[in-house]
Amino acid sequence: MPKSPHLFACCICCLLLAGCLGVEETHTIRPSLTVGVVVDEADLNDQSFNASAWAGAKKAEKELGVKVLSAESREPADYVRNLRSLAKQDYGLVFAIGFNMQDAIRQVASEYPDTKFVIIDGVAPDLKNTASIQFRENEPSFLAGVLAAGMSKHNTIGFVGGQHGPVLDRFEYAYKAGALLQRPGIKVLTQYAETWSDPGKGKELALLQYGQKADVILQAAGKTGMGVIDAVRTQPQGRYVIGTDSNQDGLEQGKVLTSILKRLDVVVFDTIRQVRDGHFTPGVHSLGLKEQAMSLTEMDYTRQDVPPDVLSAVGRYAEEIKTGMLQVPATPDEYAEFLKARL
Repeated sequence: MPKSPHLFACCICCLLLAGCLGVEETHTIRPSLTVGVVVDEADLNDQSFNASAWAGAKKAEKELGVKVLSAESREPADYVRNLRSLAKQDYGLVFAIGFNMQDAIRQVASEYPDTKFVIIDGVAPDLKNTASIQFRENEPSFLAGVLAAGMSKHNTIGFVGGQHGPVLDRFEYAYKAGALLQRPGIKVLTQYAETWSDPGKGKELALLQYGQKADVILQAAGKTGMGVIDAVRTQPQGRYVIGTDSNQDGLEQGKVLTSILKRLDVVVFDTIRQVRDGHFTPGVHSLGLKEQAMSLTEMDYTRQDVPPDVLSAVGRYAEEIKTGMLQVPATPDEYAEFLKARL
């Protein structure tokens, strides 16, 4: 039976704490471990999801003495080919970065029982050599909705997503729920680019929403989201974008209100460390605010723009989520129930 996901979460928290305290860790180097990282069409330099995962792998290469190799996918057909190629080369641990690789990892993992496969944001097959790391994106997205609604002057905010799916549902519906709880009746514009790799499409959708008086847009679209950040540069004061996955606040200082941090770098690093040390926990691992695996940024460039009562609301709801007092919707059905119960 898989071990408790809480054990996995605790490992992450310990790593984060060690980093905060400046504790230097020592390890027995085992250079025999080789790690492969397969990413989707958005490539390694998307300044978002893939880049964060790759940063964790490169840190492991530097600090843990492992060998890492990336495999970029030009199209979905490459997913199986890349996963299988790494497994054939006796890579001990292979990451599939993104839920689009669910079918591919299901096809390949059973063929190579001696290779550990970990999918990020997707569902892994129920095998002893596979694990699924999922994030509760709905938790910080709810806080982002509270923040966006509190900053809106025209009672309108926006959301630009990459591709429809369960992960983006968690972003979208929690964002809407937080916004409506903070400001009942606020209008939330929602559009999907249906691609993770087209900044031009992201910019087009963002400009449409700004044209409809959206004051804040949450982008959850990978490399496509870079176009949303590009669009905000020409907007008047008081218009913002919210970034995702990595800290994107500095990409357009004063215009990126905050970012939803998804600590893929920490999770990838810690997973590599566990496997290198002979520990691998199959099954599903769910991580969120409580585990310090997700959060909003400190808003270094914009905090002074946020009214104190809005900051207070964000902090209050964050604590309620961590303690379980507030259950944040993650699906359309849960969103509908949330509205009935709360509004």
